[in-house]
Amino acid sequence: MAQRKHLDDFLCGKIIIGRLECGRTQLEVSEELGIDQSVISRLWQRFQDDGNVSRCYSTGRPRVTTPNEDRYLAVTAKRNRRSTASDLSHQLSSATGTTVSRQTVYKRLGHIGPYARRPVRCVPLTATHCCLQLTWSREHALWTPQQWSCVMFSDES
Repeated sequence: MAQRKHLDDFLCGKIIIGRLECGRTQLEVSEELGIDQSVISRLWQRFQDDGNVSRCYSTGRPRVTTPNEDRYLAVTAKRNRRSTASDLSHQLSSATGTTVSRQTVYKRLGHIGPYARRPVRCVPLTATHCCLQLTWSREHALWTPQQWSCVMFSDES
């Protein structure tokens, strides 16, 4: 991946904007200076909007993950709903080489949409199960408390 170079204010203001104001095209200026035409177009647009080409001051720590890696996390989480944030962290590390903590994965998924949760094991109910439960409850609807006292309930499947 190519590293980004930031242009200093002198190069932006005096050279690029000066040449564009003299009547040269963006393509000519980009070929002369060896800078992408998209960069020159963005600088020219910023200069026309507010008359300034200097970069905005940004605070805070730079993000560890890129937007592509965030999307990778979201897709992986959607494909395997039972994977934990730690599992997703290991998968991202093996796929892209970017090492992130479980907490970072949790935060990224919280911003994107699917939240990181612990996988819970439960018995899925089918339509047959629902019908069987309904018939059982109808059969035992008229039981007396004395009959129910002989029944032992447990939470095991």
